[in-house]
Amino acid sequence: MSAADTTQATGTGVPAQRATEEPGHVPVKSSPGGTRRGARKYKKGALLPYLLILPAIIAVAAVYAYPLVKTVIMSFQDMGRRELWTGQDPPWVGFEQFTNILGDSEFWMVTARTVLFMTVCVVITMAAGLLIALLMQRVSTWIRLALTAALVAAWSLPLLVATSIFRWLADSDYGLINTLIAKVVGEDFLGHNWFLDPWQGFAIISALVIWGALPFVVITLYAALTQVPKDLEEAAQLDGANAFGVYRFVTWPVIKPVFVMVTTLSVIWDFNCFGQIWLLRGSKPEPEYETLGLYSFSKAFESTSFSQGTAIALITVLLLSGVAVYYLRQLIKTGEVE
Repeated sequence: MSAADTTQATGTGVPAQRATEEPGHVPVKSSPGGTRRGARKYKKGALLPYLLILPAIIAVAAVYAYPLVKTVIMSFQDMGRRELWTGQDPPWVGFEQFTNILGDSEFWMVTARTVLFMTVCVVITMAAGLLIALLMQRVSTWIRLALTAALVAAWSLPLLVATSIFRWLADSDYGLINTLIAKVVGEDFLGHNWFLDPWQGFAIISALVIWGALPFVVITLYAALTQVPKDLEEAAQLDGANAFGVYRFVTWPVIKPVFVMVTTLSVIWDFNCFGQIWLLRGSKPEPEYETLGLYSFSKAFESTSFSQGTAIALITVLLLSGVAVYYLRQLIKTGEVE
């Protein structure tokens, strides 16, 4: 078809190819050289984030990779005091350390104690943290700021100082807890030692752990609650939903990913609880107060069975890894549903 025929076909006096173009359109011809330069720039820009975090990755690998590899190797050896002092290579024993540990009833008793202690602390921490976070939404600004400042101050308190405070509170002779209870039940309660009974002793330890974990949980959950759309809550109330219905169908789906993540961190932290028990018991915790972390330490340094202690630590890491993987899978499923 000729140019004249094309012009007649359009009926506008403009060739068909130009008629389909928008007014002011300037065709741009791409050159192979420009495409290659753009690709190179894109590759450089894509590599930039990885180059920026490379020093941090190297530092983390240097700090954590070597101890982890050394722990795995030592768990398959039989390192004692002689090998530690002389520098001799310890003999390889394969899975003997793991077989001895898993066949020991004391290990399973300590594991059950650790799981029970962790469960109580996490449940109370998350329940109290969520209630306090919900309360912070309903108080005035000044009260919320004062409560936030108090939480941050408690969060920044060193573990040694916090433990000293709780040791004074639970002291058998001068403790505030005994003094307050004695005013209610009678003077006979003065001089009561809370740590003679492991159940009562773990109640004091749990109170210390929960008190130290609450600030992080409350502040994080309150930040998640601020992301709940107010218009959705108002729409649910207009549709006749009560307070529980609004929380269940509007608030909870929004804060659930954050709640699960904080719960995961709480499980890991409370499962590895060491300093609180160690300091409250004067650096010499009784066997009744041993959790997996203290049990591993006791086997390694008090029984001088370093390989057995590292094997217990490795089992603990594997248990925590399973918990973390489970919760991360739940988070991924939640993201896919949303």
